[in-house]
Amino acid sequence: MTSAASHFAARFPHVALLALVALLWTASGCTVAPPLSGARGGAATAPAPRPAPAPVPDSAPVVQTAPAPAAAPILPATPSTGSTVPRSDAIGLLLPLESPTYGRAAEAVRSGFMAAAERAGSGNRVRVFAHGDDGLLPALAGAERAGVALVVGPLTRDDLKTVFAMAPARPRLLALNVPDDPTRLPADAYALTLGVEGDATLLARVARADGARTVALVASDAPLQRRFATAFAAEWRRIGGAAPREYRFDANPEVLGLLRRELAARPADAMVLAVDAEYAALAKSFLPPGPVYAVSQIADGLPTTMLRDLDGVRYVEIPWLADPDAPALAQMPHANLDSAVLERLYALGLDAYALAQQLAEPVPPSRIELEGATGRLSLAPTRVFERQGRIVAIREGRVQALPMAP
Repeated sequence: MTSAASHFAARFPHVALLALVALLWTASGCTVAPPLSGARGGAATAPAPRPAPAPVPDSAPVVQTAPAPAAAPILPATPSTGSTVPRSDAIGLLLPLESPTYGRAAEAVRSGFMAAAERAGSGNRVRVFAHGDDGLLPALAGAERAGVALVVGPLTRDDLKTVFAMAPARPRLLALNVPDDPTRLPADAYALTLGVEGDATLLARVARADGARTVALVASDAPLQRRFATAFAAEWRRIGGAAPREYRFDANPEVLGLLRRELAARPADAMVLAVDAEYAALAKSFLPPGPVYAVSQIADGLPTTMLRDLDGVRYVEIPWLADPDAPALAQMPHANLDSAVLERLYALGLDAYALAQQLAEPVPPSRIELEGATGRLSLAPTRVFERQGRIVAIREGRVQALPMAP
């Protein structure tokens, strides 16, 4: 890391962590949306720094107990043709734990996965294959030599592309990201992801059900925000809405003034906000009155005083954070990572283990439904798990889960 980057990370640790995770889900190969229309202007003012999230704690050692009984298969699928033949029921966890860039995110996933495995009494069934930025293929080869029934990973999109291009013969895979075209997974691969596209799709349907017919979409240039905006606009058009009016967010006060006048002159039924949490309150203050829907990370790390400025904003959150006391989640092991970003990755590890138990069967199920920590998960025909989170609203400085649709 350069000295300038190190200085930035030290001063704005929350921003650095969000950037890391955004890079994780968008690492080379994501489609960049075309520039959004609207006014452009000068440089943005840096937000005030906030306290750093607590470091990720080390996980407890693996408990050597007998493996739990495997779940019975449902509607058997066609066996994978590209997989190597497993020699055990072991599950391999392939993560960039030794990467300076992705190690912290990978550790959160590993902690959740191992916590779920140990709670199930199956910690000794898991083999962890750690790698650095350049050690992916040797680690995958180690999993193959170990004869595991399933590999969970890779975590980043770049690593997933490498596996598909250079390791056609490998154990069955539950990837924790998706390729550029998620409809073209190999026959022996599945995918579970925290990508924002599913959240944007759900939010578009909610806005439409709330009665909105026209929307104005304000988005920054950050890759994660562009992906959210592109997915929202695509779903909005698919369900019959007129093309959203799109505006580029710029923190320059003069540009924000132009945005306010434009939105007042051309009012929409609802506003959609796709900006980083640091600029959320500023951006909302320039929006006209009315419903506001936002990207999933809109409230990450914000104190109560700033959350009050976002009163009424609705967005999608994972159940692990939106409703942790729900019966399906209350008994799951918690880590208290002091960071919404890392808690989402920990929850991804919890759900990955629950799915891995079924996908490691000799003939995996063709139909899987799970009320998970990251959302309601359904196995689609593409073998990508569709994920439906919870709609939450910010009210009086608190994030509150709204009733679930049937």
